Amino acid sequence: MTLAVWIPLLLPLLAAPLARRLAEQLAPRAAALTLAATAAALGTAALASLGLLAVTGLLHLPYAAALAHFTPAHRLPDALTGTQWAPAATAAVLALLLIGALAGRTAHHQLADLRRARRAIGDAPVGLRERLRRTGPAAALTVLDDDRADAYALPGRPPRIVATTGMLAALSAPERAALLAHERAHLAGRHHLLLAAAEYAAACHPALRPLRGALGYHLERWADECAAAEVGDRALTARAIGRAALATARHPAAPHPRLAPAAAGGPVPRRVRALLTPAPPRHRRTVRTLAALALAGCLAATAVTTAEAGHDLHRAVETAQGERPAQHR
Repeated sequence: MTLAVWIPLLLPLLAAPLARRLAEQLAPRAAALTLAATAAALGTAALASLGLLAVTGLLHLPYAAALAHFTPAHRLPDALTGTQWAPAATAAVLALLLIGALAGRTAHHQLADLRRARRAIGDAPVGLRERLRRTGPAAALTVLDDDRADAYALPGRPPRIVATTGMLAALSAPERAALLAHERAHLAGRHHLLLAAAEYAAACHPALRPLRGALGYHLERWADECAAAEVGDRALTARAIGRAALATARHPAAPHPRLAPAAAGGPVPRRVRALLTPAPPRHRRTVRTLAALALAGCLAATAVTTAEAGHDLHRAVETAQGERPAQHR
């Protein structure tokens, strides 16, 4: 367990850059899902390893050992106890407390932002509701009477597409259609859930924080491609995104919730350039394959070592309780 418990805490330092490199070689939807899944898996494994370290340290305290029904004749094996584990267990407990505080603060800010946005649109007129998918919820277009330019997808029940009169006035009718298609794609893809997963994973391990920005970009690209496919014109979609970003820069609106993606968010010039590229280059397939294999190896090693550390702790507890395997009796 000594080595196995540390590997899930170290591998994110390698896996996170690999995930970002791999995402650059994938289609936007696959890239976003890869980043979100990697962040969730590595964050969960890091949390589990910290928990195992904390429990291991607590179990060699007299009161905890009594609660665990350790027999007087047995103790935890030397590999799991000793003075060298006290600093690690203390650090793990402090890290878990810090993670809990960060996660609680993140949840509080997210809920407060969403409630504030809901209150802001509470009295606004609701346009025609449109079903996102055949079995999905109906999204209502809410237009805010505001000269500042803004448009975003607001998750919730029901989901809303929020746009200001300033944003709609800055775009032509075809561009407005592309903008609304972009926001519908955010809601249909449940992009707010992927953003939330990255936020909580970043609270679990500092190395996962860069994945939040990368995920935000690829989610915007995912919505861009969906909008381009819906309106049937990539150049029109690129023009709509560019003009929306310019309008937002000229007349910036109040900050909207972080879980409410906006068409004018992210590196807009890069997104426009990607839309105007006829076909993405395919000559880097070897780099994509190598990055995928390396990332899969990191995730597999993380899962195996986390399970091994948990199994080792369980076996050591059984031994300390006097429940030795038959071959040792």
